[in-house]
Amino acid sequence: MLIADDNLAEREMYESYLAAQGIHVLAAADGLNAVRIAQVMQPDVIVMDLSLPSLDGWEATRRLKHDVRTAHIPVLACTGHATDLAVDWALDAGCDAYVVKPCLPQELLRLIRGLLARRKSQHGA
Repeated sequence: MLIADDNLAEREMYESYLAAQGIHVLAAADGLNAVRIAQVMQPDVIVMDLSLPSLDGWEATRRLKHDVRTAHIPVLACTGHATDLAVDWALDAGCDAYVVKPCLPQELLRLIRGLLARRKSQHGA
């Protein structure tokens, strides 16, 4: 999985927890690198902060969802933007789910597992 978050402390907290759960975690500190990593590494899921430097999470998600190499990857917006408008923008950009920070690592893992299970059932795998 890929975590795109410019907040080093949050990124490391999620990375550490998820790695302890046996999940291989890639990380990006900005939207442009998140897109590049996703294109090359093809993670199972992407946790996307929306307020990222170089390319915000909304635009990074749009690019991922319009690229045949990455369109199938579920994107979970994990952000401090809590307004209905921000949620609408994230979903319109292509995010598959949305959670507001602060989000406990256990809750993040539950949401990730839900996205993966939904993707698996949609593809009959």
